[in-house]
Amino acid sequence: MLLRSQKFFSHFSMDIREIARRAKVSTATVSRAINRIPTVDPQLSKRVWKVVDELGYYPNTQARALVSGRSRIFGLIVSEITNPFFPEILQTFEDLAVENNYEILITSTVHDPKRMEISVRRMIERRVDGVAILTFGMEDSLIEHLRFRKVPLVFVDVGPDAPLVANIRIDYQNGIRQAVQHLAALRHKRIAFVTGPLHLKSALARKAAFQQSMDEIGLPSDLIIEGDHTLEGGKAALIQLMDFRPRATGVLCSNDMTAIGVIREAYDLDLSVPSELSVVGFDDIRLAQFTTPPLTTVQMSQRELAKLAFQALMSKVEADGPSHRVEYKLVTSLILRDSTALAPTPGERKKPSR
Repeated sequence: MLLRSQKFFSHFSMDIREIARRAKVSTATVSRAINRIPTVDPQLSKRVWKVVDELGYYPNTQARALVSGRSRIFGLIVSEITNPFFPEILQTFEDLAVENNYEILITSTVHDPKRMEISVRRMIERRVDGVAILTFGMEDSLIEHLRFRKVPLVFVDVGPDAPLVANIRIDYQNGIRQAVQHLAALRHKRIAFVTGPLHLKSALARKAAFQQSMDEIGLPSDLIIEGDHTLEGGKAALIQLMDFRPRATGVLCSNDMTAIGVIREAYDLDLSVPSELSVVGFDDIRLAQFTTPPLTTVQMSQRELAKLAFQALMSKVEADGPSHRVEYKLVTSLILRDSTALAPTPGERKKPSR
């Protein structure tokens, strides 16, 4: 390790000496300018960067990390990159990283604990400055593993009460209450809820928000089906709901993928959405506005979630004194589109739309 470090320092020093000679400044000034230290005189910094551009010099990031003690790399852990919920999070997080001279190390766990452990180890080896864990489910042992390394962490909903940890709390209740009240205002009395996997705290929180919202307006909350946050899970959930009597006339889903699966299965069953069945999703993924009909959904802004996560990491990294636990709040709200309508009258059967 010592030889490797010496090699980095040697290479780093040779490069900055040449830049310093051409820019007619000290090597210390070059180092501070390249590391974007704000106290560097703007004119001197401009001269340094002019020479850097002329030489086509790319700073050795590993050597810079050894010199500054910071890698300028943030880790970002998500559940599934292929899940339509995550692309906007990734893009926003990366945009903010570029603006702030950071790199990001992205990994997808695909709900595999072993893969998650490997991902965390890889981030520790790269000496990341902080990790945003946006998986909506994280093993306690891995939380402890990261905390032991004194790495600043950001979680969604499940962050422990500890220094160097920030937690983004999602206000599920606000948006789900709006969705339930919206369906009730459309005269729906039998409203079903399709949950996410109930081993996830976020899925349990959404289920509890639904039950509380139904209790508030005096409607029964017994029509609950456990789903898995997939299109296939949404299709299967609607098939189960068709066996209940009286049938549900409105379905609220724990995420948009489930809702899109419900709409797809309704099509196969020749069940008209929204005239015979109103459907509401949760997340407001970009695809939601392009379904047929466009999906009414509870918006949990992916862009805002990414901004809060990045802001939390920056605050932890740049904190001068002891870093205490901080909590951020993300509010949800209902987005009205065309997948909800007045409840059909009892016994009414709409004519097929095709």
